[in-house]
Amino acid sequence: MYLENKDLPEKEFIMNSNLKIIYGCLAVTALVFGFLHLVIPGSVYNFERLHVFLFNLCGGGTLILFFTLKKKAIPVRVTLFLIFSIAYAIFAFLKIYIPAMILSIILALIVESVRAEKFSFLPLGFFRREEPVHLKFHQASLLCLSMGLVISTLVILNNEYLKLIYMPKLQLDTFFLGFSFPLSLITFSLIFSFMGESDKQSVLITKEAGFWLVNLGVIIFFTFIIFEQLHPQVFVTITLFITVMVIFYLFYRLGKNIQQKHFLISGLGFLVVTAVSGIAYILMHYTDNYSPSTYKWLLNFHAFASLYGWNLCGLSVICRYNDFPVRLHSFPIILLHWITVLLFAPLGKEHPLFALLALLGYAMILFFLLFSRRQLSPINQ
Repeated sequence: MYLENKDLPEKEFIMNSNLKIIYGCLAVTALVFGFLHLVIPGSVYNFERLHVFLFNLCGGGTLILFFTLKKKAIPVRVTLFLIFSIAYAIFAFLKIYIPAMILSIILALIVESVRAEKFSFLPLGFFRREEPVHLKFHQASLLCLSMGLVISTLVILNNEYLKLIYMPKLQLDTFFLGFSFPLSLITFSLIFSFMGESDKQSVLITKEAGFWLVNLGVIIFFTFIIFEQLHPQVFVTITLFITVMVIFYLFYRLGKNIQQKHFLISGLGFLVVTAVSGIAYILMHYTDNYSPSTYKWLLNFHAFASLYGWNLCGLSVICRYNDFPVRLHSFPIILLHWITVLLFAPLGKEHPLFALLALLGYAMILFFLLFSRRQLSPINQ
């Protein structure tokens, strides 16, 4: 019998198994493209685009929409987003830009339709004191996703056709990296949603400040990158680092004692590593022997910690949202995750053996996180 695809209450929402399989395949495939330059050296195509797109936009964007709508089955809009985003990734990779721009606008409209349905057309909730901070982060994630799609289209239009503005950093690949920001915001939404309530005014102010500092900080940081303002970048990254540490402390103290907390704490750890490596990379610009190739290893380390460390933790919790506790001990899988992301993956950019180890380790992590059976009785986490 056909079941009407109704909204599920928050406490009953469990990720569709088919979508978990699709996401797992996209995530592994994305990592494969991150190492494909070892197999096909000197290719005219930029495999990094597929590496970033498949994980951030296709996999991550689809999960954000499904998590927002909370339906029993995969909604039509989520299915269309998944199909169109994969097509968009392929066209952008092949540098076939006209259909890529058309698909980008369609994708943005799908995201905005979901955001307007669940929140409002105008993001007035950002300015309401009574609006929970986790909902502000959630709506910001959707808004950032749609804005990223529109801005990328405008960059393509300018660089490939109109050529009205020329700036060295106003490049498509720079904005493509911005698709990881919606994933960061939805992970922050999870973190704040799992915090216990507090009536202390200082805690409420700190939460609100965390929302604005994270969002405005990243926007301002991207602006300074485009205009190649190095000194302000240092200031903004240090501010973001302090903000992350404060959120880390808040979540450690106020986070509910559930298994999800272990994985989100691990994610915040990756985010701290990302912040430190990002600051270090910027500071390297001040050295006499700086060149992009000299410190490419540091940039790879930074990217893996962000993409496959921090972002994966949040998306994994979404996939198992009300399906915890899972039948695995948290520490071993978290340790494997850190070794894979911070050791095997960065070394794999240059050495095929480590690339293979990274792929095997990452596949194991995804399998355990996404498909471990639910434990009905308490376990040693």
